[in-house]
Amino acid sequence: MPEVADIPLGLSSGRPPSRATQSLTTAAPARALPAGYVQLGVAKEIAPTLRAFGLDPDPIIKAAGLDPRLFEDGTNLIPHRALGRLLALSVAHTQCRHFGLLVGCRATILSLGLVGRLMLHSETFGDALRGLVAHLSVQDRVIVPSLDVAGDTAVFSHSVYQPGMESADQITDGAIACAVNAIRALLGADWAPSEVLLPRGQPADVEPYRRHFRAPVRFDQEMAALVFPSHCLEHRIAGADPLLRTMLEERISQLKGAQGCEFSDDIRRLLRVRLTGDRCSADDIAELLTIHRRTLSRRLKDGGAGYRGITNEIRFEIARQLLRDTEVPLGQIAAALDYSEASAFTRAFRRWSGETPTAWRARHRRDGQQNSHEPPQQRNDQGRSVDEEGSDCGHRIAVQPIPAQGATGSVLCGA
Repeated sequence: MPEVADIPLGLSSGRPPSRATQSLTTAAPARALPAGYVQLGVAKEIAPTLRAFGLDPDPIIKAAGLDPRLFEDGTNLIPHRALGRLLALSVAHTQCRHFGLLVGCRATILSLGLVGRLMLHSETFGDALRGLVAHLSVQDRVIVPSLDVAGDTAVFSHSVYQPGMESADQITDGAIACAVNAIRALLGADWAPSEVLLPRGQPADVEPYRRHFRAPVRFDQEMAALVFPSHCLEHRIAGADPLLRTMLEERISQLKGAQGCEFSDDIRRLLRVRLTGDRCSADDIAELLTIHRRTLSRRLKDGGAGYRGITNEIRFEIARQLLRDTEVPLGQIAAALDYSEASAFTRAFRRWSGETPTAWRARHRRDGQQNSHEPPQQRNDQGRSVDEEGSDCGHRIAVQPIPAQGATGSVLCGA
């Protein structure tokens, strides 16, 4: 049975030969993503990144409980817990606090697998991002992407969804760095976002972030996001093949049909990107899914879950990530999680963990100010210089979901 990636595309340039679509078949899809696993994808670049530091990656990969041979093919599946351990070990061995960023810098749009290929053949950039948001879960249920717009501003964000996920900061860095490379494959190598938001403490050396993103980078934020003009969404993708796009969409639909994911898990993923916004009540989620509120409750109950319990579970996970990886003040975390005041958040957190947020942060806080190290070959300048930006706690962007037809505006996308 052919694997998902075995499509004869010749896609290194994003422009397959016209005859490629004639040979593409709608064969049965590769196996569905098992619970607790993730397609290697971007993480395939961990091994070469370790080698760039002069390290043999095999012993480190084995220490994480993985077979080094898995890293020969980005479509291989690994346990997401093992991925978190591997990144933690990689940071420890390299003493590089931005190791995940370096991994993401090496990745390309093809690192996104079948979904990346669909992006290359989408009609517009907006369609490509919406396809990524809608379909990434067929190969990665750790990262939850979201696309929102507020007037002239678009926000493409990433959140880590897996309770207690180790190395969430490294995974986020890698995902957002890869996203920039993917966008540049669609819009041109000179593209840069207006700004970048990261939910991690500001490192001692911000240069690797500024060099890759070529934009102001704001640390200690509530989410990881790329901010850019919304008119970019209308930019048409050169070389997109409509027939191939249809075939890729059919393959993805087959994968989704075979996946059989629990309804409650899909709700958790949805809440992970919406709980820090204003529309996350049960009625709002039911409306978003075009089902009745009672149907939502019944389906969750059938799976042994309740909406309030799931909401509190995700609130706890977001709170722990922000407390551990950032310096975001408690009051701001409370507001982001829709608590009326910090004391209400403190009481809830004590119920969940048995201790106050301040005490939990003191025990689990990661030192984001440690000295950064980077292999020499990663220091090549990749673009124009930008002014250094410090941390900007409290910087928030109010956004609303983009309608299905996408934003309107000029088809030209300036950097």
